[in-house]
Amino acid sequence: MDKDSSDLVMSMIHARSSQLADGDPIGPPIVTTAKYKLSGTPDTPYTYGRDINPTVEATEAAIQALEQAPTVAFPSGMAAITAALMATTKAGDRVLVPSDGYYVTRVLLEDILSGHDIRFDAIPTKDIATADLTPYSVVWLETPSNPGLDLCSIRSISETAKSSDATVVVDNTTLTPLLQRPLDLGADMVVSSDTKAMAGHSDCLYGHIATRDEALFQKAWKWRKVSGSIPDPFASFLVHRGLMTLELRLQRMCTNAAALVDHLDGQPAIRELKYPGVGFVIGLTFSSEALAERFIDDCPAIFASTSFGGIHTSAERRARWGDDVADGFVRLSVGCEPTGALIKAIETTLETL
Repeated sequence: MDKDSSDLVMSMIHARSSQLADGDPIGPPIVTTAKYKLSGTPDTPYTYGRDINPTVEATEAAIQALEQAPTVAFPSGMAAITAALMATTKAGDRVLVPSDGYYVTRVLLEDILSGHDIRFDAIPTKDIATADLTPYSVVWLETPSNPGLDLCSIRSISETAKSSDATVVVDNTTLTPLLQRPLDLGADMVVSSDTKAMAGHSDCLYGHIATRDEALFQKAWKWRKVSGSIPDPFASFLVHRGLMTLELRLQRMCTNAAALVDHLDGQPAIRELKYPGVGFVIGLTFSSEALAERFIDDCPAIFASTSFGGIHTSAERRARWGDDVADGFVRLSVGCEPTGALIKAIETTLETL
């Protein structure tokens, strides 16, 4: 992690502790209430559980310290994506999304938002930099793309988009604010599925948006309030706890991924290897669906599961969800296992294929 990231981690860890009085709990209490005492004119900070919750606020403050921007939390990554699109689009708008990005974003646009006269086009991440952005109200980016792991320049695309008054939204789930800060690169809004590396333990769903644009922030916050998409307090507690070890987990995960790539490169069982040079996700393409499934099922160090970013190394064959990848493509999410043991287990399995 660079110096800027270290400063962000310090701010995040002490976002709560610096405000505590003697006798206050260091960890945020889990406040499970639908109602607050509310007499007379409702001018207190807490009014109703659908609007605001102290545990959610503590988690938002921690994430805000990392993003260095006002933050709204949601009960899942898709809830955050929905809020981001509701805050940035209106009837008649057109959205540009990556065809190799998270597929449920496209499903939302095609199956739901199209009924509200919001249209979209999907092109590969690597082609967005040279695309004509003038038809679009929103340019949606993922870099590295999920699951294809292709890259694009947030700064360059943001500069081009601003010349046509398009809003740039970046799904930064794959790298987190510690490895990439889209708002510093010119993006208008960041969205993240904190279910992944931010929470880190694969035991809760969560998401957030962050933006330095006050109007966009208010739209996203109002969407959460009116739609009822506030996170559960217990999930918020789990995410807050996970955030306290985010830097340590990312260091191990990224170290493991880089070391693993060195050992995987040239393996005869692997037809193609993709790694963007940063992060903990690796793309492996095997010659067939059957071989890919054998690799996942046979390796004792791999959990066969969807999602990514947990402390356990996990993998899945993404074509099963309809992603535009080869049938033998495996998204490998590298975890926090001891580096040597992880490499040995994966190498041993590859030798049997």
